[in-house]
Amino acid sequence: MKKLDFEKTLLEAVDYALLTIGETPRKAIYYHLEKGFKLQRDDIPDEADEFSQALSNIFGTGAKLIERLILKDLYSRLDLNFEEKTRFEFVDYVSLAREVAERKKKRTKKLR
Repeated sequence: MKKLDFEKTLLEAVDYALLTIGETPRKAIYYHLEKGFKLQRDDIPDEADEFSQALSNIFGTGAKLIERLILKDLYSRLDLNFEEKTRFEFVDYVSLAREVAERKKKRTKKLR
């Protein structure tokens, strides 16, 4: 899987999860990320830890619910099984998904 494909998929998962609370709140969150945390939407894949910290600052413990929605959707889009792991943080799940998706893509190319 090309890096850009993974990034696009992650951003689609973020959009989907934030949309569950509504279009206007989603826009407000992106605005707050940009103005309050200097985090552009397109930077989220490379700044997953900063994104997670910003969500925590905005939503407190509720950020974990949003992160779980993002991760479940991301894993589903990548045809991966999402399993919660002890001591795993948002950035760990994103890194794991990226690695597994890239290995899966390489195996698929070899079979062709």
